[in-house]
Amino acid sequence: MAPSVATETVQHTLTLTLKGDKKPEDGTGKAAGEEKTPLEAISHGMVMPGIPTFPSYVAERRHTLTHMAATFRFFARSGFTEGQSGHISVRDPEHPRLMWMNPLGRHFGMLTAGDMICLDIETGRVAGGNTSRPANAAGYLIHSAVHKRRPNDVHAVCHAHSNAGRAWSVFARPLEMLNQDVCNFHNAHAVYAQYGGIVFGAEEGEHIAAALGDANKGVILMNHGLLTVGATVDEAGFMFGLMDRCCAMQLQVEAAAANGLPKQIISDEEAAYNFKMASETNALYREAQPDIEFEFEMAGGEGVLARGFEALRPLEL
Repeated sequence: MAPSVATETVQHTLTLTLKGDKKPEDGTGKAAGEEKTPLEAISHGMVMPGIPTFPSYVAERRHTLTHMAATFRFFARSGFTEGQSGHISVRDPEHPRLMWMNPLGRHFGMLTAGDMICLDIETGRVAGGNTSRPANAAGYLIHSAVHKRRPNDVHAVCHAHSNAGRAWSVFARPLEMLNQDVCNFHNAHAVYAQYGGIVFGAEEGEHIAAALGDANKGVILMNHGLLTVGATVDEAGFMFGLMDRCCAMQLQVEAAAANGLPKQIISDEEAAYNFKMASETNALYREAQPDIEFEFEMAGGEGVLARGFEALRPLEL
């Protein structure tokens, strides 16, 4: 099956002023010291493309669900599975009151676009997609609360019970700015310092959404796991993997610090600069593509992960 038509474009909504007096020629056509987008700043020569645009909602939906399946396979490869726990949701590109989720009980490493189920965000009504399995009830309560609280900037939500995330969560502390990568979460993550048990009531989902807040990219859920969000499933998935790796590094650093080794924390000024340089939505979409493309390659091509898309039950609005 041929892939859907998509045009990858670089968005210019955010420009940056690079540090330093002189920069080498980079082939982007902009003079040294001139403001650049994050993708222009990191590209030496041609500029890497950002979030693609599509000729139709069907093409965009196919791309989104295929990348959603690839993100799940990245989660499986990273060890983020725990029985039936964990879920990703993506807002439908045509009908923003609907979201797509993974089915309950199917292994992350087996998912394709044709496995996804579509739910009404407000009511939980099954609106289409693959209805051969149910969605995760707890997942619906968490994800719907986040989508309702953040209707404009959040289009994808990832939650799983990763090992490092659960381990660091027991301290109910935010991550420290220990290295440049964790600066993607500088003043952009929170801690939900309560534990309300398995989420079988709307109230707990609302508490998690409230803890995430109106601008954060992730939240550490005490005694539970991690949750990240993004403008694309690619961004949310990359940020989840990054947050889990940062939790693992924090645990390693804390073990060394317990033996008397001092920690050198990145200053707020430098952390804010790193955040501005790296945390724009097109840049974070691009950060995810090496893992997405790897999953396509390992599966035998993008078409394998798109399998079943055409057979999804039409949406009932």
